[in-house]
Amino acid sequence: MRVFFCDHHAVPLPAKHRFPMGKYGRLRALLLAEGLLRADELTPSPLVSVEELERAHAPAYVRAVMDGTLDAQAQRRIGLPWSEWLVARSRASVGGTLAAARVALVDGIAGTLAGGTHHAHRDFGSGFCVWNDLAVTAATLLAEGAVERVLVFDADVHQGDGTAAIFADEPRVFTCSLHGARNFPFVKPPSDLDLELADGADDALVLAAIDRALAQCAARFVPELVLYQAGVDALAADTLGRLAMTHAGLRARDRRVLDHFRRRGVPVVLTLGGGYADPIDASIEAHAGTYREATQR
Repeated sequence: MRVFFCDHHAVPLPAKHRFPMGKYGRLRALLLAEGLLRADELTPSPLVSVEELERAHAPAYVRAVMDGTLDAQAQRRIGLPWSEWLVARSRASVGGTLAAARVALVDGIAGTLAGGTHHAHRDFGSGFCVWNDLAVTAATLLAEGAVERVLVFDADVHQGDGTAAIFADEPRVFTCSLHGARNFPFVKPPSDLDLELADGADDALVLAAIDRALAQCAARFVPELVLYQAGVDALAADTLGRLAMTHAGLRARDRRVLDHFRRRGVPVVLTLGGGYADPIDASIEAHAGTYREATQR
């Protein structure tokens, strides 16, 4: 299985930020140590081009990020201070998802050890998301004619507001988000399909919702590619999730999603999404669980 990763795994952040950038490098080491991935299956993510970014984002916003002219309010909304490192890593994060999608169209599945930055809107970033890798990937492949229909299946506990807003008027992209009803973002633009979960939802409730989401997507849309935002912040140990899933429940979720699209012969791209446990080990283990399911079939 081909998987892309960003070369940098940590960024100096003020103490008030809780975003666990260090999980990415540790996850890669764990996947290698367990033999879930071989070293020759891991590829450094290419940097997305400005032209590709502008397929989903406003040119003025792309330019402001690239040249460091984002104002303080825009940086606060993202939740990360601007730096040249942040630009490079954000470009690699988007580039990795796009590269994984190109591989998945040939191999049937591929992944990135980053991505899932679904809170970035067309002309602003938000919630630790600078650019929206899901949106850029879908828009680029559609523009190139590589696919005609893309499903974004978002199981992160936070609604994919940026993806929903960007594709609100694009019938070739179907956005499905399964998320906490009372969690961030507090203004939720409608996806094509939104399934909301109450605080404290456990494995049984979430898995039942996953089954409903898959059935409704299948009834309404026939994708040629699935971008799976496999965030693990529904884990009970997560500091931002407010749900109560176990590791076994998250693996069952991933198994349901991956088996559903495998049976239909639809290529799938795995993106990491959220995971904010403290200590972060629980989130790393949960992300590894996604890859255990992806590589066991």
